[in-house]
Amino acid sequence: MKTHFFLLTVLAAAMILTTSCGNSSQSKSSSSNEQVALTPLEVDSLLAKAPSLIDQDIVVEGVCTHTCQHGGTKMFLMGSNDTQTIRVEAGELGSFDSQCVNHIVRITGVLKEQRIDEEYLQEWESQLKEPTQKQHGESEAGCSTEKLARQETANTPAGRIADFRAKIAQRKAAENKPYLSFYYIEATQYEIR
Repeated sequence: MKTHFFLLTVLAAAMILTTSCGNSSQSKSSSSNEQVALTPLEVDSLLAKAPSLIDQDIVVEGVCTHTCQHGGTKMFLMGSNDTQTIRVEAGELGSFDSQCVNHIVRITGVLKEQRIDEEYLQEWESQLKEPTQKQHGESEAGCSTEKLARQETANTPAGRIADFRAKIAQRKAAENKPYLSFYYIEATQYEIR
């Protein structure tokens, strides 16, 4: 009888330990709600499907190539090469751990679209004329990682704006869309894998 009770106690303790021990990797979530199980996408696949996934919950995995030096509020995930990159905004999470860099990171969040059109470019030009303009990136040319993600090549704000105008004109001629679309994720959770 004592042996039977002892075995049941040991078995119960083992079951508690195995169900309570989860993944030991770092993760951070903006809410305690249980996340819906979504199949993780690779960055390349997400970018290919992006127009149909705007404002939807997604899960994506990729190599973190960079976290923003100004508070860690942005991170960039790379797919098969450096032209397949997506920006991730920390939002309610506050910031990303700098230990994410050079690791595979799983992001749960909502896919968003940023449109660059003539109105956006005129606002940018207006901001450049203000002496107290806040700078993002390593130089006046902007964050090199973000520029790479958007396949920009110019090294000055004026050059970047001119390049965007040329690309908008090309897209309007080809697709009758007078804007460029860049996709990013508003993260609700992340995990270093």
